[in-house]
Amino acid sequence: MKIHKIAKIATLCTLFSAVFAHAQFAKPEDAIKYRQSAMTIMSTHFGRIAAMAQGKVPFDAKVAQENEEVFATVSKLPWAAFGEGTDKGETKAKAEIWSDQAKFKAAQDKLLAEALKLNAAVKTGKLDDVTVAFKGVGGACKGCHDNFKAK
Repeated sequence: MKIHKIAKIATLCTLFSAVFAHAQFAKPEDAIKYRQSAMTIMSTHFGRIAAMAQGKVPFDAKVAQENEEVFATVSKLPWAAFGEGTDKGETKAKAEIWSDQAKFKAAQDKLLAEALKLNAAVKTGKLDDVTVAFKGVGGACKGCHDNFKAK
């Protein structure tokens, strides 16, 4: 099966599961695992784009677009899993997520906005465009991690 078919299947599955994700967390630990899994998938697919943007691997516009599609979809998922009671357990989430929810929401919104820019950039098929957009997403990720994730 080609990677783009796998990416499309993963995208559809994650979109469908996102609708019901919040209601499905029987325990706080389930929500924590869910958001950590989503973040891992985001990191993996963004990392593949990063390797191209940083010149570590040759640029392949098709591969960049396939990975961006997964990243863009999955980047919408973890936020519903930061609910009540998910500040305890095996998590590196800082208390500021719950004490400054407006700032946390702004960080989410920034990431999603930068992901849209990355989406537009990969569609151009131009490495320079992807590199600029990659830096925006990377900055959004770093900002959120600096403020809301314990080391």
